[in-house]
Amino acid sequence: MNQKREYKTYTQEFKKEAVALVIDQGYSVAETARSLGVNANLLYKWKDRQEAQASGAALSTDEREELKKSRAENKRLLMGKDILKKASAFFA
Repeated sequence: MNQKREYKTYTQEFKKEAVALVIDQGYSVAETARSLGVNANLLYKWKDRQEAQASGAALSTDEREELKKSRAENKRLLMGKDILKKASAFFA
């Protein structure tokens, strides 16, 4: 009875081309969304995200991945530091 809902996934290239239709070609968001078969709210989200990335306010996917790796490494190093701190207190 509990069936998972399957969501459509769109490639980055598809998203960029859809937003380009709105920005460069001058089509309305509703018209573009209807012709591509996507929800207009989703297209607005893509457009806002692309504009934020262009202005430098948002992180690119490469920067996001690098940040995720840096946070994981930082967490690992802090755990190692805590272990060493506890061990030095135990042996002192």
